[in-house]
Amino acid sequence: MVRFTMRTQLHFILLEKVKIERENSIYLPGVKIPDEVFLTSDLNEALDGAEIIVLAVPTQHLRGIISREEFKNCKGKIIVNVAKGIENETLMRISEIVHEVLGVDENYCVLSGPSHAEEVSRKMPTAVVVASFNKDVAKFVQDVFINNYFRVYTSEDVVGVELGGALKNIIAIATGIADGIGFGDNTRAAIMTRGIAEIVRLGIAMGAKLETFAGLSGIGDLIVTCTSKYSRNRFVGEQIGRGKKLDEILKDMVMVAEGIWTTISAVKLSKKYDIEMPITNSVYDVLFNGKDPMSATSELMGRSAKPEVWGLKSNKLF
Repeated sequence: MVRFTMRTQLHFILLEKVKIERENSIYLPGVKIPDEVFLTSDLNEALDGAEIIVLAVPTQHLRGIISREEFKNCKGKIIVNVAKGIENETLMRISEIVHEVLGVDENYCVLSGPSHAEEVSRKMPTAVVVASFNKDVAKFVQDVFINNYFRVYTSEDVVGVELGGALKNIIAIATGIADGIGFGDNTRAAIMTRGIAEIVRLGIAMGAKLETFAGLSGIGDLIVTCTSKYSRNRFVGEQIGRGKKLDEILKDMVMVAEGIWTTISAVKLSKKYDIEMPITNSVYDVLFNGKDPMSATSELMGRSAKPEVWGLKSNKLF
């Protein structure tokens, strides 16, 4: 809680600096915020008259933010979430938190996919997906966000898009660990491929559609997060692979690596739905139980031989 309060104060101080210079020198140096964008740290001022509210709050702090008095009058407004995670205490996805706190269902959207801000802000071609329980709302948000460098597709699979965006961060930590140890392309490809198999198994058990995980919020987001120099989750894993401890890494990080906390939720969900997720469990043991990354790798490679499936025939197959 102290860490979040300090970060919140930092964000407000940074915002005042950005309002003057119109540049986020910490997160997006060299990118000027257009004059048409009004900047404020006052929630009432930000929400007043807004037709669309974009939530970009780290998942573990979202409930506290949207429970504030200022959000009481959100009925009728469209909520577009861009964060990627699962709440640790309740195991709720963000759409479920928004429903419980704000009573929003039909007007909720999740915007997800391979879209690092460092590239989007520099207008590099990017494709994402927006999912909503209401196809008309998804189409409306698509029309608002789409342009000649930011292509938006629509989906009705909110569960799949949310889970794909959240769970791929765990696999990115795993690939980062492998990179930090010094393994090569073969290892990275194996982790990513078997990682998506784990995501599919859990996703289908929770009501998601298989085809969603073959799309932008599944394989697409997995690829970029597991390979990009901008990936905070891959960075955390890489540092772990090089011998650093999690507390040491977090102490020096300004931005949030959602995959760390999503790992906790994913392990709980795998037990709840009786889904075998060996890579996820190994990442958990390395992050929170102090397991040596090389030992975790040996255990994964030494598992009993099995046929290659995507988890559709049996939750127990890897």
